[in-house]
Amino acid sequence: MSRIGRLPVKIPKGVKVSVQNGTVLLESSKGKVTQSYDPEVAVKVEGDSVVVTRADDTRKAKSLHGLYRNLLKNILIGLSDGFSKTLLITGVGYKAEVKGKSLVLNLGYSTPIEYPIPEGITIDVDQNVKVTVKGSDRQKVGQICSEIRSFRVVEPYKGKGIKYDNEYVRRKVGKSGIK
Repeated sequence: MSRIGRLPVKIPKGVKVSVQNGTVLLESSKGKVTQSYDPEVAVKVEGDSVVVTRADDTRKAKSLHGLYRNLLKNILIGLSDGFSKTLLITGVGYKAEVKGKSLVLNLGYSTPIEYPIPEGITIDVDQNVKVTVKGSDRQKVGQICSEIRSFRVVEPYKGKGIKYDNEYVRRKVGKSGIK
């Protein structure tokens, strides 16, 4: 069996899980999420945990076993605690601020960049340089952070740009004048 897939997923307090016709419905105070799954795996609610099993030992069933277990785990964590990622902005004059339902970024371009904040996501800006993206969907939080980071990726010479808070940027030495 899959080492990850065979582990049961504990259901947090305040989250309801129901399985019907190839879909799993998960509900909490933060919202509702439905996750469909392949017929090669089966999902059951046993007591206070969700168990994912597979029908046979085909290659596809083995790969889907761990996948759906982790997808359900991420949804349960998102509905109970939520996910967050932090971006750091480095550079003279580079800053960010939230105006209404959009994130306004000044990144050295001639005009500021306005990024609309999607439904279900909250963005907080601390000291104009620390952007925190929070939400209940792990994939959506990661995608939004990736899109914001792509506006000005950190360059290796001066370190200016947008980076994740735990990202290490390898710095390069500039040109040396040979006389």
